[in-house]
Amino acid sequence: MNLDTRIDRMRARLQAALSPSHLELGDDSARHAGHPGAASGGGHYTVKIVSSRFEGLKLVMRHRLVYDSVHDMMPTEIHALAITALAPSELA
Repeated sequence: MNLDTRIDRMRARLQAALSPSHLELGDDSARHAGHPGAASGGGHYTVKIVSSRFEGLKLVMRHRLVYDSVHDMMPTEIHALAITALAPSELA
Protein backbone atom coordinates (compact mmCIF):
# COMPACT_ATOMS: atom_id res chain seq x y z
CA MET A 1 0.00 0.00 0.00
CA ASN A 2 1.34 3.42 -0.96
CA LEU A 3 1.18 5.71 2.08
CA ASP A 4 1.90 8.94 0.27
CA THR A 5 -0.62 11.25 1.92
CA ARG A 6 -0.92 12.36 5.50
CA ILE A 7 -4.43 10.93 5.70
CA ASP A 8 -3.12 7.56 4.50
CA ARG A 9 -0.34 7.59 7.09
CA MET A 10 -2.70 8.67 9.85
CA ARG A 11 -5.17 5.95 8.87
CA ALA A 12 -2.45 3.27 8.88
CA ARG A 13 -1.16 4.32 12.30
CA LEU A 14 -4.62 4.47 13.86
CA GLN A 15 -5.63 1.12 12.38
CA ALA A 16 -2.44 -0.56 13.57
CA ALA A 17 -2.64 0.86 17.10
CA LEU A 18 -6.38 0.77 17.80
CA SER A 19 -7.97 -1.78 15.41
CA PRO A 20 -11.04 0.41 14.94
CA SER A 21 -14.37 -0.97 13.80
CA HIS A 22 -15.06 2.46 12.30
CA LEU A 23 -12.65 5.21 11.25
CA GLU A 24 -13.35 8.50 9.50
CA LEU A 25 -10.63 11.05 8.79
CA GLY A 26 -11.17 14.53 7.43
CA ASP A 27 -8.79 17.24 6.27
CA ASP A 28 -9.98 20.67 7.36
CA SER A 29 -6.72 22.42 6.48
CA ALA A 30 -8.22 24.57 3.72
CA ARG A 31 -10.57 26.20 6.24
CA HIS A 32 -7.55 27.22 8.32
CA ALA A 33 -5.41 28.73 5.56
CA GLY A 34 -3.47 31.66 6.95
CA HIS A 35 -3.76 30.41 10.53
CA PRO A 36 -0.40 30.93 12.31
CA GLY A 37 -0.17 27.26 13.26
CA ALA A 38 -0.65 26.22 9.66
CA ALA A 39 2.36 28.30 8.57
CA SER A 40 4.68 25.44 9.52
CA GLY A 41 2.86 23.15 7.09
CA GLY A 42 0.93 21.26 9.75
CA GLY A 43 -2.66 20.49 8.80
CA HIS A 44 -5.96 20.55 10.66
CA TYR A 45 -7.71 17.17 10.79
CA THR A 46 -10.76 15.51 12.28
CA VAL A 47 -10.98 11.88 13.33
CA LYS A 48 -14.01 9.86 14.33
CA ILE A 49 -12.95 6.47 15.63
CA VAL A 50 -14.76 3.56 17.26
CA SER A 51 -12.55 1.03 18.99
CA SER A 52 -13.01 -1.62 21.66
CA ARG A 53 -9.76 -0.28 23.13
CA PHE A 54 -11.82 2.67 24.43
CA GLU A 55 -14.19 0.55 26.54
CA GLY A 56 -14.10 1.75 30.13
CA LEU A 57 -11.67 4.60 29.42
CA LYS A 58 -12.30 8.26 30.21
CA LEU A 59 -12.21 10.72 27.32
CA VAL A 60 -8.73 12.02 28.15
CA MET A 61 -7.28 8.49 27.97
CA ARG A 62 -9.03 7.81 24.66
CA HIS A 63 -7.54 10.98 23.21
CA ARG A 64 -4.13 10.01 24.58
CA LEU A 65 -4.31 6.69 22.68
CA VAL A 66 -5.17 8.54 19.46
CA TYR A 67 -2.40 11.11 19.96
CA ASP A 68 0.09 8.38 20.82
CA SER A 69 -0.74 6.69 17.50
CA VAL A 70 0.23 9.75 15.44
CA HIS A 71 2.74 11.43 17.78
CA ASP A 72 5.56 11.32 15.23
CA MET A 73 3.45 13.42 12.83
CA MET A 74 2.88 16.21 15.34
CA PRO A 75 3.42 19.14 15.08
CA THR A 76 5.17 19.16 11.70
CA GLU A 77 2.42 17.37 9.73
CA ILE A 78 -0.51 17.68 12.13
CA HIS A 79 -1.11 21.04 13.77
CA ALA A 80 -4.60 20.34 15.10
CA LEU A 81 -6.61 17.16 15.57
CA ALA A 82 -10.30 17.17 16.54
CA ILE A 83 -11.14 13.75 17.99
CA THR A 84 -14.38 11.87 18.51
CA ALA A 85 -13.45 8.57 20.18
CA LEU A 86 -16.19 6.08 21.01
CA ALA A 87 -16.40 2.56 22.37
CA PRO A 88 -18.64 0.15 20.42
CA SER A 89 -21.05 0.02 23.39
CA GLU A 90 -21.69 3.78 22.97
CA LEU A 91 -23.12 3.51 19.47
CA ALA A 92 -26.85 4.06 19.29
